[in-house]
Amino acid sequence: MKVTRRALVAAATAVLAAVALAACSPESSDPAPAQTVTTRPTTEPAPAPEATEPTEGATEEAPAAETAEVPNVVGMNHAEAQSLLRSKGFMVNEEDASPEGRMILNNSNWKVCSQDPQPGATDVLRVAIYSVKLDESC
Repeated sequence: MKVTRRALVAAATAVLAAVALAACSPESSDPAPAQTVTTRPTTEPAPAPEATEPTEGATEEAPAAETAEVPNVVGMNHAEAQSLLRSKGFMVNEEDASPEGRMILNNSNWKVCSQDPQPGATDVLRVAIYSVKLDESC
């Protein structure tokens, strides 16, 4: 039976996740007492919100959500770049910029080589950052 590198990485990731979850468990082995929440159906309808008159100059359209510009994170520490992007509301995809296709586990030991989309882009929700380890060149 041939074991691929991808299968080994998946197995190692599963083991690391299990160890991390075990480390997060409470010190005592006694399970916490179960709490039961009971809700009673109400027979009274919820009160209707009071109608308010619009103020002068107000429109009925909701204001458009502001979109942030994608910042330039190339050359930054991977962890700091990821934090900056998330603080601006972007979802972050992270990839190994080398041809090895490694998983980025300790992102503080990596640096960003490139990003997609480029800095200044707007109307995007997701930014991909491509990184290598600190001692490697882009």
